[in-house]
Amino acid sequence: MVGKGSFAESAMQFLCWILGAAILGVHTATCTNASYVYIDSESTMQFLCWILGAAILGMGICQKAMTLEEKVKNLQEWMYKRPLINMNMDRWKTYVRSSPRNYSMVVMFTALSVGVNCPVCKPAYDEFYIMANSYRYAYPELKALYFAVVDFDEAPQVFQSMNLNVAPVLIHFPAKGSRKRIDQMDFTRQGFDADSMARFVYDRAEIQIRVLRPPNYAAPAVVLLLAMLVLGLLYMRRNNLEFLYNRTSWALVSLCIVFAFMSGQMWNHIRGPPFIMTNPQTRETSFIHGSTQYQLVAETYLVAVLYAAVTAGFILLNDAADGKGDPNRRRIMAFIGLGLVVVFFSLLLSIFRSKYQGYPYSFLFH
Repeated sequence: MVGKGSFAESAMQFLCWILGAAILGVHTATCTNASYVYIDSESTMQFLCWILGAAILGMGICQKAMTLEEKVKNLQEWMYKRPLINMNMDRWKTYVRSSPRNYSMVVMFTALSVGVNCPVCKPAYDEFYIMANSYRYAYPELKALYFAVVDFDEAPQVFQSMNLNVAPVLIHFPAKGSRKRIDQMDFTRQGFDADSMARFVYDRAEIQIRVLRPPNYAAPAVVLLLAMLVLGLLYMRRNNLEFLYNRTSWALVSLCIVFAFMSGQMWNHIRGPPFIMTNPQTRETSFIHGSTQYQLVAETYLVAVLYAAVTAGFILLNDAADGKGDPNRRRIMAFIGLGLVVVFFSLLLSIFRSKYQGYPYSFLFH
């Protein structure tokens, strides 16, 4: 690689020196004799054409296709430095589109510039980086798969050659054979977290990647601060701890824990999904993911609120049927409780239908 670049650079320097000498010769002849100028300049131009052809031929020879060993060596060196290889047009043609190639490439086409309206590009890139870094630690010497990134600002010609007008896009380029439609990952259906990308790589390249996420110290810090806050409150009220025996308080705490687990907060903690998702084709923002294998953070909040509303409706129905108090007040509580249960349970069914295509049951909302 180094030899090729130095040879081409030397050829260009030699060509520039010949051009300068030719121009100097023509200028000298012009100052001497006008008739001599015509003969000497013509000879000089012929000589220059010969030199130009030789230089172009030499550059063509030095820029011949790289061998497979050179390609793999360069890719390995880049992978040792960084799990994702940045692709420009020259690298794209050399390492992805040209032969020989006995390795697969998984390339993410993205737009990370601040001026590009792509809120999902940065989270998808971060997840892709985590997955590629996990592969680098697990298979440093496999030499069968490499991960690359094409940024629109750095290589728009690559987007044009692939006929891509959306981002992000993840495509697998197999080592042998032509690329198929299933070699492009469907982010809308599969999600764009690192685990989903690892499953996509396993399906296409048959290489199992165990995703290793960097440690997140935010959650332990929050738990520690919360524990210190609770202990501080208990210390301040150490002379009056009757509230610890209040059944209503413990019931509310238990319900909050139940709502958190039913909505999928633990899944969010493990998988780390984005808050919302923007469809790369339509640019529509979604708060609910359309697959049963994935969910968004905003979706879990919405489901928790719906479960809480249904629970509040049942509590009102239970209190209304208790038989104590004003009958009109109990009747109003019963109607409100029934309305909460009917409306918000119908919304829960509607959300489930949107995620599980073909579910036959619904109530008020479709």
